[in-house]
Amino acid sequence: MVATLARELGVDITAVDGSGPSGRVTEADVRAAAEDDGDGESEEKGTKSAITRRDEGSDAGATAAEATGSAGAAATVETADRDRTLAVPATRRVARELDVDINEVPTEKTRDGEAFVEEEDVRAFVETREAAEAAPASAGAETAQPTPGGPAAGERVTTEAYKGIRRTIGNKMAESKYTAPHVTHHDTADVSALVEARQELKPRAEERGIDLTYMPFVMKAIIAALKEYPMLNSELDEKAGEIRYKHYYNIGIAVATDAGLMVPVVKDAENKGMLQLASEVNELAAKARDRDLRPDEMQDGTFTITNFGAVGGEYATPIINYPETAILGLGAIKQRPVVEDGEVVPKHTLPLSLTIDHRVIDGAEAAKFCNRVMEYLENPTLLLLE
Repeated sequence: MVATLARELGVDITAVDGSGPSGRVTEADVRAAAEDDGDGESEEKGTKSAITRRDEGSDAGATAAEATGSAGAAATVETADRDRTLAVPATRRVARELDVDINEVPTEKTRDGEAFVEEEDVRAFVETREAAEAAPASAGAETAQPTPGGPAAGERVTTEAYKGIRRTIGNKMAESKYTAPHVTHHDTADVSALVEARQELKPRAEERGIDLTYMPFVMKAIIAALKEYPMLNSELDEKAGEIRYKHYYNIGIAVATDAGLMVPVVKDAENKGMLQLASEVNELAAKARDRDLRPDEMQDGTFTITNFGAVGGEYATPIINYPETAILGLGAIKQRPVVEDGEVVPKHTLPLSLTIDHRVIDGAEAAKFCNRVMEYLENPTLLLLE
């Protein structure tokens, strides 16, 4: 097993960049990391062993950290410059998610004479870095900075750094698009009955301090359809050569923020009522816009919804939130001309764009799933049976 090999070679597996499917760490990655550590040791003078320390009494059973390459005191400058840093696996995971080199995070904490970084240090470093990036350029700076009023006189091109959350989002989008062959199925639901149902229930929800949007109805319809078509609530494990069906429903809700698209996840949505879903979606969306989401609030999703209709769109080709295998895009609900009994009449309709991983899901199955979602949205009282 990869974990066993890592323990034998003294490698912190959480600090290894995986080259396998979905970023999984392979045996080759572990051996390469061990060789890199060995090369580094031979070139350093008077340094301690680079073998990863282990807290034998830790009930987590994971390495506490890697030893630093210097016996000096921890860095106290605004940006540290260490070769190695002690940190628990959870802290390293947060650093990777926030696109932070943990060796650059300042800290005055030490453990066994080595620099020791905790999660709060990583987050404080990110906040300081973002504040510095947001600050106006000093007088005489060579790089032109965009201003709220537009470019400076004579400026034809302005730039901003491609890093942080924007780069993290971009990398995930590229991984999804270049790994899973995308196919998008489009359809339109007549949601006149849904509009009426929401109008009737909205005042009741407001009495309880909850803003009832259409999203909880859509989530309920999706969960009901996923139970019938579990292939769309799955994950393809290429290394193991198996498709994993998820029999729980963690629904991700894509939220547009100033920093880019973020996807908080409503966990175990199948066990929650309409108002509870509404409250949780509203809370997570607000936290996303305020950049206040915890990493665990954006993990373990099984299916994602993206509502581009909120800005006026109708159809799109959403990119799958990999390693999930499907994502449903919602257009704007509004009145459109519909032919009914040979006459054109105005109806509230909802455009749907369902993107699937075609390695796992066939087009016919995607169409059937979408039809079932539409059935629940067009007849919302059916949701009472779920």
